[in-house]
Amino acid sequence: MTIHPVILSGGSGTRLWPLSREDYPKQLMPLAGPRTMFQDTVTRVTASDFGPPVVVCNDAHRFIIAEQIREIGVDPAVLLLEPHARNTAPAAAVAALWVLDHDPEGVLAVMPSDHLVSETEAFRAAIGRAATVATHRNALATLGITPRHAETGYGYIHAGKALTNGASGLHQVDRFVEKPDAATAERFLAEGGYFWNSGIFVFPAARYVAELERLQPDMLAACRRALGKARKDLDFCRLDADAFAAAPSKSIDYAVMEHVDDAVVLPVDMGWNDVGAWSALWDVGTKDAAGNVSQGDVVTRDTTNSYVRSMGPLTTVLGLDDVAVVVTDDAVLVSAKGRVQEVKGLVETLRAKGREEVVSHPTVYRPWGSYRGIDAGPSFQVKHITVKPGQKLSLQMHHHRAEHWVVVRGTAKVTNGNETFLLHENQSTYIPLGRTHRLENPGKLPLSLIEVQSGSYLGEDDIVRMEDAFGRA
Repeated sequence: MTIHPVILSGGSGTRLWPLSREDYPKQLMPLAGPRTMFQDTVTRVTASDFGPPVVVCNDAHRFIIAEQIREIGVDPAVLLLEPHARNTAPAAAVAALWVLDHDPEGVLAVMPSDHLVSETEAFRAAIGRAATVATHRNALATLGITPRHAETGYGYIHAGKALTNGASGLHQVDRFVEKPDAATAERFLAEGGYFWNSGIFVFPAARYVAELERLQPDMLAACRRALGKARKDLDFCRLDADAFAAAPSKSIDYAVMEHVDDAVVLPVDMGWNDVGAWSALWDVGTKDAAGNVSQGDVVTRDTTNSYVRSMGPLTTVLGLDDVAVVVTDDAVLVSAKGRVQEVKGLVETLRAKGREEVVSHPTVYRPWGSYRGIDAGPSFQVKHITVKPGQKLSLQMHHHRAEHWVVVRGTAKVTNGNETFLLHENQSTYIPLGRTHRLENPGKLPLSLIEVQSGSYLGEDDIVRMEDAFGRA
């Protein structure tokens, strides 16, 4: 039996706005340690019990995902690119179909990429135990988290009859329960037998596909077409966009688990937290004598039981209790800590107003490095560009803007029309409108430069690429 970890990384983490955004969501950030949550998830399943990870990720995040896997030295089995967000059931379906093509007896361990698990060995043991029972019984299993308190932010699983015949510790699933109100959550805790729904599932790939065939035939058909018409793109497997768009958007719970009679749950205590809101990071953070968790350039006074995080300027909080304050370079969130679950609704309000802060940060990441807006006005904008060692931008030109580059640190290899030359610190060059150009970093240290753009239109879509190492049009 081979356990194939399936890591789902398609979410946008809107409850952790303004830090988490569509173009750079929470799983790609180091929120609770030196590695990102995605990297921690991959590392948890890097053991002899597991095969190489099958990663299903948002197409827009593909280069960041690939770079983060490379940084921790892991070779994935495949990177499946979702052209549209379709929730967890279709994502697991394409992973199951891919695994069946390579291992007809394979067992999937499907998990989100944005959860914290502090007890790695307990997690691995639970996955192994669930996989053994799922294989022996050809069953669909899930991990239920032993609740530590009455929580309204999680769904619950009510455990039924205990299993026997080599399956001790597991229970039949009596029912899945939606996120309860406070009184109901307190009752669940008092009665016992209720467990937090971890969103982690273990089942034979063939059994999951068979249930989709029975319960969600349209979804399975769309996923088959999307994988069958997929194309290789560098190190990625790009699912067919039109076919995948036809798949109904449903979670694994709704699509399958709630409709089968033999679903089983394994209760486990493994230091799990889904980091679904700012209060969760307060829960797991190191608190000072006043009960505050602070990160970044933060000073508090007469403030208690609060979460304060600054990614930019000095942030001061005076005379408040039980609040969450999160500051980025371009947005500030101040919320009662007990209402941070409602940040998702606030983000929807911002989206309806067309606010760009929902989508991207001032720093935008590209496969070659990043750029950051510094200033902008009528017919001009200024950016700070960082290029990774050995990387290069596309050979390109612009119809509507000229550019002036000033090297701040490192050495740049510049193609400017028919000339190619090196620029060192404090040197500059001018790229006239319409001229073919390219920027490269031939050195071993990051290249840092200031770019001043001027022209009638400065949008990122004013790029005509002649050559691109990353396959972008």
